[in-house]
Order: sequence, then structure tokens, then C-alpha cells
Amino acid sequence: TDNGNFTNSSSNCTVDDFKQVIYPIMYLFIFFLGTVGNGLSIYVFFQTSRRTSVNIYMQNLAISDLMFVSTLPFRATYFLLGSRWIFGDIVCRIMTYTLYMNMYCSIYFLTVLSVVRFIAIVHPFKRRNLTNTKYARITCVAIWIFVLAASSPLLNKGVAGYSNPVKCLDLHPSSTHRLLMMNCFVLVVGFILPFCTIVFCYVFAIRALLKSRALQSKRAICHKKALLTIIISLIFSLICFLPYHVLRTVHLMYSSCSQANLHKALVVTLCLAAMNSCLDPILYYFAAENFKAKIRSLERMISSKWHHHGVL
Repeated sequence: TDNGNFTNSSSNCTVDDFKQVIYPIMYLFIFFLGTVGNGLSIYVFFQTSRRTSVNIYMQNLAISDLMFVSTLPFRATYFLLGSRWIFGDIVCRIMTYTLYMNMYCSIYFLTVLSVVRFIAIVHPFKRRNLTNTKYARITCVAIWIFVLAASSPLLNKGVAGYSNPVKCLDLHPSSTHRLLMMNCFVLVVGFILPFCTIVFCYVFAIRALLKSRALQSKRAICHKKALLTIIISLIFSLICFLPYHVLRTVHLMYSSCSQANLHKALVVTLCLAAMNSCLDPILYYFAAENFKAKIRSLERMISSKWHHHGVL
């Protein structure tokens, strides 16, 4: 077929060897770290008696991350086998789908967390409605439905444009125009708007805190957690999501054989984006309600059991 020729002529400029090394190492590392971190986090969130809106958002974020890291062994296998897909068509579509679904769920949950924390600083008396757990649940459902629906074109057969069944997670050059159109929408709705929202929350939260010098100690602790949430969300956006979105756009606009270094850089930024799913527990540890205390009590319980059985 015409497609086959296109693939053959362009296959000599892929960065498969680079992918074969980087992706499996990174994906398996993220898989182990993310499974332990998010598994533990979800357990802690379910144990916590105080249901706060912040904890509901974080719990949903942890569930999204755990769903994503569970797909990483499949991705690692694909690249270890030298970009050969052995798991069939349905699983291939699910892989692509979960990557983007998780990425944009993470971005939205981090954004909503920043907004809720921002309101707690700037309008502490108006926060009752917005930090209401019922509103939090409705917002979470809305985010899930929106992202699941918006990502659904990725479940379409042959999004990557390959007629070749053993290819899965690579883009076919013939599909770049359609992907460029999709990328424009996703870039604005999925990244630029949420990112600007987090930056806005950060700037104005700091302004509000600088104005109100007279902080009582309890309020100060609340403000510290609120500001930490926004700062950590901003750092994650800058490290994990910004480089990937910039390079993906550039790559789709200028994808040609001469751009091998650009393609390698894109591989690295995709690994950074995936890293987010094992970094989120850092946010829970420092900024969730009661999370640190719960982890400490778990540690005490485990160590006392060990002492009891005479292991230590």
C-alpha cells in the first residue's frame, strides 16, 4: 500500500533505539513508585474520617494516577520489544486513551485544588459553598465526564494511522494534520487555561497574604497549606506538563527526518509528564488535611507490630 511505502521511507529517521532505552527504564521506575505512592495515598484517604473537599479532589487525583501507572508495564514491554505491539488492538487504544485521560485529569484536579485553596486564602468566609464536600463530588464527576468524553476520539481505530497491527504507541506521519488540529484544542483547553488559572491563584494568593500581615497561628497553618498546594501545583505544571505541551506542538508542526533531536527531547518530556503520577503523593503529604498524621500513625502501628513479633 501507499501507507506501507510511507512507513518504510520514514522509518530510517525514527529514534527507536533511544526510545528502547529511555521509555522502559522510566516507565518501570514510575510504575513501582506510583503504585506504592498512590496505593498508600488512596488507603489513607479512605481511612481519614474528616471528609474535606480538598481530600476528595486529592483522592480522585490519586485514583486517576493509579489507573495510569497500571498501564505502564504494557508501554515498557512495547518499547523493550523494539516497538512491537503484542497485546492486540483494543488494549492499544486503551493505552493511548489512559495516557491523555490521566494527564488532563491530573491537570484539572491540580487546578481545582489551587482554586479551592486560593478561595480559602482570599475569601475565607465565602468558602463554605465552594469547599462543601457535595460540590467537590459534583466537580469531580464533571471533570471525569468531560475528560473521558474529550479523550474519546483516541479510542477510534487507528488514531496513529498505522495499518500495521504491531505498531501502537507511535504516530504515523500521515496523521499529523489531524493531530495538529486536535492538539490546538487540547493545548488551549487542556493546558493553557488551567495553567493560567494556577498562575493567577499563585500571584493573587501571595498578594493577599502579603496584605494581611496579622495572622493568628491557626489561620497561618491553614494559609501555609493553602499556599503549599498552589506552589506544588505550579511546580508540577512547570516541570511535568509545560515542556511536554510545548515540544509536542513544535514536533507536530515541524515533524521531519531532520528533527531527530527534537523527537528525542519529546521522548524525555513525555517521561516527565508521566512522572507526575508518582510525584502527586508529595502534594498529599504536605498539603492534604490529616494526611501526615495518618501516615505517622500507620508507621507507629507497623513498627509496634514488628516489635511485638520480635522482628526488630
